[in-house]
Amino acid sequence: MAEIALDYTYRYQRPSEVAWTDGKPQLSLTTSGVGEQPALFFRGNLVRPRLCADLLLALVRVVHSRFCLPPNMLARIKVLSDPVITCGEDRLRFETFSACCGVYGRVDLLPEAVAGSLLATGTTNVDFNPPMRAALAQLQDSEPAALTVGAEAVDLESGGQTQVERKVALPLRWLKGFVEVQAHQARMIQRFEVSGAEARRFLQGLPRQGTSGLAAWVARVGPGLRLSMLGGPGSVRVGGIERLRLLEDIVRHAHILRAYGAADSEASAWEVDCGMARMFVVLSPETWRSFSGEGQALSHLAETLPAASVECVRQALGWQPRVNVVALAQRCALEPARIESALARLGARGLVGYDLAEGAYFHRELPFDLSLVEALQPRLTAARQLLADGGVQLITDTPERIEAWVRGADCEYHVRITPEARLCTCPWLAKHPDDRGPCKHILAVQLATGDADDA
Repeated sequence: MAEIALDYTYRYQRPSEVAWTDGKPQLSLTTSGVGEQPALFFRGNLVRPRLCADLLLALVRVVHSRFCLPPNMLARIKVLSDPVITCGEDRLRFETFSACCGVYGRVDLLPEAVAGSLLATGTTNVDFNPPMRAALAQLQDSEPAALTVGAEAVDLESGGQTQVERKVALPLRWLKGFVEVQAHQARMIQRFEVSGAEARRFLQGLPRQGTSGLAAWVARVGPGLRLSMLGGPGSVRVGGIERLRLLEDIVRHAHILRAYGAADSEASAWEVDCGMARMFVVLSPETWRSFSGEGQALSHLAETLPAASVECVRQALGWQPRVNVVALAQRCALEPARIESALARLGARGLVGYDLAEGAYFHRELPFDLSLVEALQPRLTAARQLLADGGVQLITDTPERIEAWVRGADCEYHVRITPEARLCTCPWLAKHPDDRGPCKHILAVQLATGDADDA
């Protein structure tokens, strides 16, 4: 069955390139945006060109990797190698997914990594073409390099300039993946960290052959890390340990390696802290589970937080690299807990991402049609239909306990929601005990216990 796709046109004023001026390399990353976008985001110098180049090339390696994908889909998906970049108040963030959408990668160039002028804030795509990647591989710290994100606005009809266009069928999995991965990260905490030297020792010892997706656990033992087939306190589960080899080309720059996990999720996140820059990879629970197929964001999409509160928080966002919950609470006259709920809701719609190193959300707006987010969630669509058809019969509706009967295809299912758990007697939840988001019956009850128009 062919994957649903969006027709999406990338428009680049020219290809990304590394040009040489007066014997000095200038890295120019051409962008493509949706709607009205600034022509130029950033212009400046790379403080350590080799480090920045290695991190960006590692991100390309993530894009070109696949750990579970039919070969006949690979050629079509591989052309989608253009990372999403967010220019915030003081840093540049590059985000992308592996071809199988089971690995999320992000590179953050912090203020210390670039010296220049931020000309505009926003989110767009960056053209990572083969010539540009080859040129990145040649950058050295001994040769200063200038960085330009964007290109001067030049109409195709004037100035004799050539516009590069590339039209591709953009899989909806990318949009769904971005929405889901931040929901995973927002629940993670740091499990351990090790020095760069120990990180290099650990990654160099990982299996070079595929492990058929077998799960392994990584734990800190003394100053280093140990790999085992049994979990334990403080350990991090990794489905398909070979996926961590995506970090091996940059670990020589590492000051610290940090691992993150969540008690209610088997996804894991790994941060290579290089001082003035960072790289993250977030791994789905299994090699065969892509982030686009998860349902972690569904509950937030079905929450009954008033639309006015969510819109107030959205309007207060200003491309902050770290969203300050206390400041937003004061500005919107809402409790901090309501701000957190609103941010999770905005994250479920692709309007904020989550930074594990900062332990906070950051503002970014994906270069996709975000009105499609809820339409791409079949469970949520089915839940809305159940509610519209009168298929939800509430029994109890209190803050401590919600109970309801929900009509199914052949019978009724009992739903019970408490602060501790969300339970349903349907076969789907028995197969996936809340590790892939709520079933449609639970979602229908969530919608029924508030204003459905605000969900």
